Amino acid sequence: MVIFRSLALVSLLVFFSCNQKNKVETETISQIDSLALAQAQSGRQNFQVVAAEKESNTEAAKPNALYKDEEEIQNLIRQALSWSNSEKAITLLPALTDGKGAVYIGFDMSMHRSNLQSLRKTGIFSDEFIEDYDRIILTLNRKLKNKELDEWLVGELPTFSFANDVDPWCLCQDVPYDNPNPWAFVEVEALILKDNEGSFQWKWGKLGLNHSPNWKEFRYRFKVKKLNGQWKVSYLEGFDFEKSTK
Repeated sequence: MVIFRSLALVSLLVFFSCNQKNKVETETISQIDSLALAQAQSGRQNFQVVAAEKESNTEAAKPNALYKDEEEIQNLIRQALSWSNSEKAITLLPALTDGKGAVYIGFDMSMHRSNLQSLRKTGIFSDEFIEDYDRIILTLNRKLKNKELDEWLVGELPTFSFANDVDPWCLCQDVPYDNPNPWAFVEVEALILKDNEGSFQWKWGKLGLNHSPNWKEFRYRFKVKKLNGQWKVSYLEGFDFEKSTK
């Protein structure tokens, strides 16, 4: 009986010892898991902070780059308009008359080629814009020679849309003020600006309270492309091929 009690006591001590060991191991594993989880969460939080900082810096850089591009494009269209109204501007319609000087029968191709060269020399316009202007003149020249258009009498408005009664550079007959130079104050509004291309519209700037609402509501659409790091005019609303050759 004594032996049985001794064996029972030994078994109880062994069972208690094992339970204590398992408990310690469980607590140790739990502590290790908690530490690993805390380190993982800390690392994830640090990564999120760094990622957020990078994203913030990228987003902050975007407005600065866009502002710089818009400023350059505004200066570009001001330069184009100022040039088109200077003594260096080209004669958009180098018309030829018949022998009697009564009817325009086409265009002077020699003067037209000179016009194309002048446009290139400005450094303001892309080849795309210059080619569109070239196509307009060549198409109208053909139509005049083939009598596909109504007779264009000398001293009268053209019988086609291009440069007819309005200046295609601004689609206007007048300017809101003469002094200061209105072309130096036009303002641009971005419609689309992505990578190296953009669609814009310009409006008259520096308008006073007494100016007509028509001046304030006027908008002129144009497009630009960045070529070799430089913005150039690639399209002007007043030089639209389809509309100009009707």
